[in-house]
Amino acid sequence: MSIMAAIQMVSGPSVADNLAVAAELLAQAADQGAQLAVLPENFALMDRQEEGKLAVSEAEGDGPIQAFLAEQADRHRLWLVGGTIPLRVAGDERRVYAACLLYDDHGRPVARYDKVHLFDVQVVGSAERYAESATIAPGHRYVVADTPLGRLGLAVCYDLRFPEQFRTMVGHGMEILALPAAFTATTGAAHWDVLLRARAIENQCYVIAAAQGGRHANGRETYGDSLIADPWGGVLQRLPQGPGVVLAEWNREHLENVRRQFPALTHRVDCEIGE
Repeated sequence: MSIMAAIQMVSGPSVADNLAVAAELLAQAADQGAQLAVLPENFALMDRQEEGKLAVSEAEGDGPIQAFLAEQADRHRLWLVGGTIPLRVAGDERRVYAACLLYDDHGRPVARYDKVHLFDVQVVGSAERYAESATIAPGHRYVVADTPLGRLGLAVCYDLRFPEQFRTMVGHGMEILALPAAFTATTGAAHWDVLLRARAIENQCYVIAAAQGGRHANGRETYGDSLIADPWGGVLQRLPQGPGVVLAEWNREHLENVRRQFPALTHRVDCEIGE
């Protein structure tokens, strides 16, 4: 039996404090048998100003946040999806990549995904406005990697609204989707559950959604509701708010049965548009 874990946090402006919380939650997940764990977006820092991420940004392969992730993966013999961390952009001191790093159970880096879709929006029905592109540079490729559980796709938060990304990834063998996120309270209440379950259903894959969930020191409120969904769209476990661990079993037989008995992925047809 293989266990997947989504870690939920309410990160603040202290990297040291956030790493301490993450370490405690990863230990809890490992103690309960997890072999794959996913941390939330911005797990190491939710600063009072968006520019704060620039001060703690790291070069790829070098820095205390990456060292922490590698050490935790090795210590607990976990395959670890490191939420997102700020990695430097060559030639651009004003922006970073929101990088989602995958480590194997010996702490070795296996894959890197840079968030492609940036959250530049005025949230409908509220005064909230976000402009991630002011401090984040977009990635330009999707990522699916081999793990002992199965083919793992990496995506981040706002990516969830772009189904073509996941159709591309399932075409490259994705069986599990890891989605670190920090959905706002407003957008989460409206769309979080339905979008996650839709991505699980239409791609017939497991979804591990690890969220920020609570009131942060910068005044922002995130929705939480970290969950793990199965390939039929059922929610196996969820955590509404606050720090904690969500656990569920990876079941290859169930995934293969869904895909065999309801072979929607093989029924896709590309058509021209007519008038």
